[in-house]
Amino acid sequence: MQNIEFSDIEITGGHWKKRQEINSSSTLACIYERFKETHRFDALKCEWKEGDPNKPHIFWDSDIAKWIEGASYILNSKYDEEIVKIIEDAVDCIIKNSDENGYYNSYFLAADRRNRFKYRGYHELYCAGHLIEAAVAYYEITGKDRFLKAMCKYADYIENVFKKEKSAAFITPGHPEIELALMKLYRATGEKRYADLAKYFIDEHGRHSEEIEYLEWANEKQNQDEMPIKDRKTAEGHCVRALYLMCGASDVAAEYRDDELKKACERVFDNIVNKRMYITGGVGSTNICEAFTIDYDLPNRTAYAETCAAISLAMFAGRMLKFGADSKYSDIIEKVIYNGAMSGVSLDGKSFFYENPLEIDPDFNNVNTSTKKKERFPITQRVEVFGCSCCPPNILRFVASIAGFLYSFDEETVYIHQYMDSKCKKDGINIVQKTEYPNDGKVTVKCDTDKKVIAFRIPGWCKSFSVNRDYTIKNGYAYIALNRNDEIEIEFDMPVRFIAANRRVHADSGRAAIMRGPVVYCAEGVDNGADIKSVLVDTNSHFDIQESEFFLPVLKTKAYRPMENESLYYEANDDYEEIPLTLIPFYAFANRKETEMQIWLLRKH
Repeated sequence: MQNIEFSDIEITGGHWKKRQEINSSSTLACIYERFKETHRFDALKCEWKEGDPNKPHIFWDSDIAKWIEGASYILNSKYDEEIVKIIEDAVDCIIKNSDENGYYNSYFLAADRRNRFKYRGYHELYCAGHLIEAAVAYYEITGKDRFLKAMCKYADYIENVFKKEKSAAFITPGHPEIELALMKLYRATGEKRYADLAKYFIDEHGRHSEEIEYLEWANEKQNQDEMPIKDRKTAEGHCVRALYLMCGASDVAAEYRDDELKKACERVFDNIVNKRMYITGGVGSTNICEAFTIDYDLPNRTAYAETCAAISLAMFAGRMLKFGADSKYSDIIEKVIYNGAMSGVSLDGKSFFYENPLEIDPDFNNVNTSTKKKERFPITQRVEVFGCSCCPPNILRFVASIAGFLYSFDEETVYIHQYMDSKCKKDGINIVQKTEYPNDGKVTVKCDTDKKVIAFRIPGWCKSFSVNRDYTIKNGYAYIALNRNDEIEIEFDMPVRFIAANRRVHADSGRAAIMRGPVVYCAEGVDNGADIKSVLVDTNSHFDIQESEFFLPVLKTKAYRPMENESLYYEANDDYEEIPLTLIPFYAFANRKETEMQIWLLRKH
């Protein structure tokens, strides 16, 4: 099954048109300014010397590369000479300072020349991968190829050092990413050696205990080194590393028709979404190693749920659709894009969360008043830049290319995986999709193609829908016989639903989350007062759906809280007061002021 790339699709209205406009008008410039202020762009010149301030960091190149990639995607819909000049200046620095082999890394070229490819944990191949992705994006959008040629030379050098000579001090990347980047480079150039190198890294991962170097607080699972990928059954270790690795593995499995590797990808995906994922699509239960933990360990207040991890889960799910349409993959993409990823950026597009907890209680974040050492909780307000600022440019490129999740096709069928107001034109396939989804569930699709069938995903949350044509269901998709210039109308019923968690998720015991369509809702103190964790909801409640400043509606209902009692402890009773309850989309929390936030609310029986 072949994906239709975002560059062949225009988002024309609705929810994602608004988000993309903010992304291009606000987020792009904001990240650029912060990266200038923090000297990330200056580092590209490789002029730093010992004793100078602002020493380059080992992962700064990846930050810049993701910004270039996101900026390139934005150029697809709106050409901007100023953006092109910034990218060209950066490319000038990269080409000028690359050595005779094509090697480029601003940290090792300026600050640590003797230790190139000596330290597995120093992100060299990770940075190289993001530079490759940036070069491919810039080439595919603008046609300018000098950056691409420079990265091809760099990739050739990496192939020589790691695969032919085996002269590096390690065998596989310390932070996976280059694997999926090499597959992109292969598709852009047609040079099969790049795919073969990606396959080499995937095949060798987890086979070399002699190269493992860990800090005192981590073991071989941190970088998924405890076994070969084909033997994997669970997701372990650092979430982003694990998911970038699985993205590369699924790309390789598809290209080389490796069924054993594909089955490993399926096992890991199923383990994540069925036992190790938050209701928001966030992953990562702990700040220690930014990692997956054990099945059903999903604490809310200390959830790490890194923005990049949610994005990489959507990337992994998108790649799994190459093996065939199955709504279990596209449902997870939808969960991520409306919840766990977009909570990582403010509504104005200028500030960001690295972590995305499912509960906040600022009053109890600093209870150790007599000690210098404090308990650790996620920050409660977004910031404009981080020391490790991988998430902001990742959001930039994710939103700019969001349409890439919409469509794919094979010899007979056009598949619609996501619902966005859009126009698509690719290889004789013309699609116009009109919808306000997920504001409501109405979708009209006009498709002009010689394909015989169109398949619509029926979201896993949807229990009732209507279509103006006959259909058959397979793996969560409604298949409809197609004639040229067909116009098909589909409407998904979108009631407010109460969701319970598996009883093994002890953090959510006796509680319910509230969703409408794919959107998870939360309660904030700014609307509902203090002590939200004590609020009870009746699962038979009626909801008023009201327009809001949050792009999607807010929900209004009634709820209950225990009657106020000044005693620390008192005899239990059923005395409750009725209160109004306002729920907002989870992605919109922390946009007004520091306040409590809660997704999982007590159920009133």
